[in-house]
Amino acid sequence: MKRQAFIHGAAALSFGIAGLRSIARAAGDPFDPTAGAWRAYDVKTTVSLAPGDAAKVWIPLPSFTERSWMLPGKSSWSGDATSASVATDSAWGAQMLYAQLPASAKARTLIVTSSVTTRDRNVDLAVRRPASLSAEDWHRYTAPTAFIPTDGIVKATADKITAGATTDLEKAQRIYAWVVTNTYRNPKTRGCGLGNISFLLETGDFGGKCADLNGLVVGLARASGLPARDLYGIRVAPSAFGYKSLGANSATITKAQHCRAEIFVSDYGWIPADAADVRKVMLEEPPGNLAPTDPKVVDARETLFGAWEGNYMAYNDAHDVALPGSSGDPVPFLMYPQAEVGGVRRDSLDAPNFTYEITVVA
Repeated sequence: MKRQAFIHGAAALSFGIAGLRSIARAAGDPFDPTAGAWRAYDVKTTVSLAPGDAAKVWIPLPSFTERSWMLPGKSSWSGDATSASVATDSAWGAQMLYAQLPASAKARTLIVTSSVTTRDRNVDLAVRRPASLSAEDWHRYTAPTAFIPTDGIVKATADKITAGATTDLEKAQRIYAWVVTNTYRNPKTRGCGLGNISFLLETGDFGGKCADLNGLVVGLARASGLPARDLYGIRVAPSAFGYKSLGANSATITKAQHCRAEIFVSDYGWIPADAADVRKVMLEEPPGNLAPTDPKVVDARETLFGAWEGNYMAYNDAHDVALPGSSGDPVPFLMYPQAEVGGVRRDSLDAPNFTYEITVVA
């Protein structure tokens, strides 16, 4: 199918699923996160380095705060570092523990423990609650990044998707629906993907994982004049609504990183728009490869524009993060531990050989 046809189809789907949602609710418990009790978690990241050269390590810390659903607490560290301090990215405010470990003939360890409290959130789109952003934040969340440009093919695609939309909410709904309809989750993509949205659009292959698919949500929204942001974090608990694909299903969460997306609409404030998790449900929710009309998919599609579960800890919403003390390139986003040994950057997606482990205690 041609891209133009996809665009028109996505616009229609964004408003035509109410009936299917009722079928989903009739088939079982509804996927209906609502702001309720706060839940506390301690997340522990353990970095283990083999004997060898001096090393530098950067561990993301939860520094993103939204008083309605995400409150970071204290972080502490222990281990073999000769120095360790909290560093803050000057552009975004993302925090990380920056530690230096000496060369050693013995194995070395660094342990960082962070506390956080979270809860579910749900934006009632039937009730307008005017909100505003500072001029600084408006610029921050509409500006391009290295992998999320707002001109060229991104702008052209956004204009096609939102053509004829009469409100910012309708623009946001169309963008979310277009990403859900046109993309797919590629299980072969490493980690959460790179979030290089121009590459996706130019190749016409809209496969990837959350940094890619929700990166499209953010880029298309920004190109449409809507502030939008990626939240980079990690799942910390199972889904309370029975979605095995949308939760951390063990205490070891080393590979549970997830990027979420939000779009700002002045009549409602920040609206969750997690299109990537809809595609994750379609691919991974048992028995797998669910059809778009499957009740679980329909319920996820409807719910994840406006709501999400609090079984998730956000680290930050930063892009193009320069690691202090490193001569290497900035990282596109910071939600994985990073390390350099003997001045050589380790592969942050290769946890078994890095080595690091992330665990959670509720």
